[in-house]
Amino acid sequence: MISQAPDVPTYLAELPANRRPTLERLRALCLQSLPGYEECMQYGLPCYRRNGRMEVSFASQKQHISLYVMKQDVVDSFRSSLTTASIGKGCIRFTYPERMNFEVIERLLQATAASSSNPC
Repeated sequence: MISQAPDVPTYLAELPANRRPTLERLRALCLQSLPGYEECMQYGLPCYRRNGRMEVSFASQKQHISLYVMKQDVVDSFRSSLTTASIGKGCIRFTYPERMNFEVIERLLQATAASSSNPC
């Protein structure tokens, strides 16, 4: 489902109560770990852009929480640390939000901010 929320706080307010704390924590990590990024809504998802290009996004899906990191080299370097997630090219899916390792996610976001590679 694509959200029509005009901003991230509205997006979070529309979430089911059982998902909201996890996504609020993820947002806080994005804001903290991605200095200089612009927070916005794009494609119906909360997104973080640098130099006009989306690099990170997240979403509450029906069966999981998705974290999109558009730097494949960063995602690849964290695959072995994200043992409770299903990982695609740039999509990290957490079927069990209570098992999300926020320490690893924080390092992943910091690595994204430090990376000079182009987003895919």
